[in-house]
Amino acid sequence: MTTSKFPKPVPPERQPIGLTPELVLHGIPDDDRVWVPIYPDAWIRPLLLNKTHGYWTSLLKVRASGVVSCHRHPASVHGLVMKGSWRYLEHDWVAREGDYVFEPPGETHTLVVDEDCEEMITWFLVNGAMIYMNEQGEQVGFTDVFDRIDLCRKHYIQVGLGADYVDQFIR
Repeated sequence: MTTSKFPKPVPPERQPIGLTPELVLHGIPDDDRVWVPIYPDAWIRPLLLNKTHGYWTSLLKVRASGVVSCHRHPASVHGLVMKGSWRYLEHDWVAREGDYVFEPPGETHTLVVDEDCEEMITWFLVNGAMIYMNEQGEQVGFTDVFDRIDLCRKHYIQVGLGADYVDQFIR
């Protein structure tokens, strides 16, 4: 039995060889350069871009009302509203601050931010891809984790953070 309140940490040599380093990001960044534009008045802040498992998790920030995108996912998506609110045209609910949303694979939906919302920030975990759809329900494009990595890298070069800034988010 130990006499100290906390046990000693596991020594580094007892960790598995080749272990992927943990990733700890603190708070919502104040530096606007970290936010990557994806649409007019909409940005993502990457948290983890997992090219091994084909998913990404990020914060989505929107500062204007209107349609963000019509899309479908081949795998599940999880979301947690951190600020503001949003909804899907295809449903009668509104996701508000603190709400959790599970999106089943295959559903097509249109994300909208209403006029009474000055700023919306939602954490999303997107497995697989995001398939963009038109109003007729036809595929018009897609994005995946590799596109997100490229988008972030180009943005970070452009704003002076450097090409390797995105590397901290890649696993």
